Amino acid sequence: MRRFSTALGLFLLCSLAVPTAAQDPAAAARSAAEQLNRAAEALADAEGAQNRVKALTQVIKAYEDGLEAMRDGLRRASVRERALGAELQAREDEIAQLLGVLSTMGNAPVPVLLMHPSGPVGTARAGMILSEVAPALDSQALALRDQVQELSVLRILQQSAADTLQEGLEGVQEARTALSTAMAERTDLPRRFTEDPVRTALLIASTETLEGFASGLSQIAVDEAVGSLPDITARKGSLPLPAEGIILHRAGEADAAGVVRPGILLATRPRALVTAPSAATVRYRGPLLDYGNVIILEPQAGILLVFAGLDVVYGQAGQVLPDGSPVGLMGGAGTEGDLLLAADAQDTGARRTQTLYIEVRQDNSPVDPLTWFKTDKDG
Repeated sequence: MRRFSTALGLFLLCSLAVPTAAQDPAAAARSAAEQLNRAAEALADAEGAQNRVKALTQVIKAYEDGLEAMRDGLRRASVRERALGAELQAREDEIAQLLGVLSTMGNAPVPVLLMHPSGPVGTARAGMILSEVAPALDSQALALRDQVQELSVLRILQQSAADTLQEGLEGVQEARTALSTAMAERTDLPRRFTEDPVRTALLIASTETLEGFASGLSQIAVDEAVGSLPDITARKGSLPLPAEGIILHRAGEADAAGVVRPGILLATRPRALVTAPSAATVRYRGPLLDYGNVIILEPQAGILLVFAGLDVVYGQAGQVLPDGSPVGLMGGAGTEGDLLLAADAQDTGARRTQTLYIEVRQDNSPVDPLTWFKTDKDG
């Protein structure tokens, strides 16, 4: 984790020379660095399995936030570098003349500069003109120096970006591995029921739709405890999305294959962490139909949250997960997805190569997930 803090520190130092447009990403990176430090402290202090899982989740989320801030800052730095380079190239003749004048003035003896062929009056007039021109020349020279220095800092930032991001990537990969281990060893979560694997297999074999599978979930539970988790209807419209991403398709919109589903499709970065938006019971986890790896959460009786398309799924059916618990990881090549090419000028979503399908079912009928989840980006 210290390696990533170092990467953020280097970014912050370099970003000080970047204009106002890049100050917001720097502030975000500074906030992410503080968040990462808090998470690292929590990780070091964690003793029990539950604390360790929570701390590792914070570390990974802090990394993802910090990396996003760094990407944003580096994109803006790349744009500014190209703009400065183009401006300086377009002003080559003007700059050459300015440097020539300044060089001549610097090399000429002072007495010669003060003399004029027409005598004292001409010398006085020349002095007055020079007194007006010199500050302007000085101002242009200072502005040119600032631009050259800024361009130099931006190039250093671009050159060092790959190394610093690679170090941060290694840190988050270690955290993801540790999280998988901690989740496998976790035994402290309460259980509302025990899954019957035979009934589960029969239900999957006889199911042709998600609706049919959801309606039969109660059949796979053994010794289910009476009662449910607290009512979450007061949080309707404010639940956080399970992963950071951009909405590709809304409910009822056809996807790239022309399939229309009642849920939303969220584009995420490779290896993105997926978390529970509220405390919930794990009703099912595993492959299902054509949805890939699926986890179905029940935050309260009658409401199901379906997340599909994950690469790794955490938890066991029947477990009650705390709010914000990790439930899985998206797929994709993390080393390629987490690094940034300095030439990228815009975030068009091209690097969000993974898709998470999100469906909300109420009394076994699908409802628009956007009525439950709070979104900052609509894609």
